Amino acid sequence: MFNIALFEPKIPQNTGNIIRLTANNGCHLHLIEPLGFDLEEKNLRRSGLDYFDLANISRHSNYDDFLESMQGHRILALTTKATRLFNQIEYQAGDVLLFGSETAGLPEYVHKSIDLNHQLRIPMRANNRSMNLSNTVAIVSYEAWGQLGFAGGI
Repeated sequence: MFNIALFEPKIPQNTGNIIRLTANNGCHLHLIEPLGFDLEEKNLRRSGLDYFDLANISRHSNYDDFLESMQGHRILALTTKATRLFNQIEYQAGDVLLFGSETAGLPEYVHKSIDLNHQLRIPMRANNRSMNLSNTVAIVSYEAWGQLGFAGGI
């Protein structure tokens, strides 16, 4: 399946929704610290409902720790700065789908660490800044999973 990585997420409800999503689509969720909330926060637990025990979640103390743990995996960064669309790539099992924080996206040093061909974006209407993080993760992870025939799904 796929790996979903959240770089320094700030909003607990988004992460809770993504925890529920990954429990349902079988992706492994990676949280890259620092987080903008405590994992025990009520809003996080409420939005994740009872899916915490069904999700596969790893925490990483920083981006370098995350990169070390993902050696051998292709990292695809979702960013509004990319020119390539998210549906113009052939996804592979084990790919890492990396998403920036809700407030700042991915910092420049992360952009520089990822090949331009592996930076992807979701199209939006002109003059719009961004989409909701949990919606973006859902769109891209289901495109990737669909390309693999929804393997493991019912």
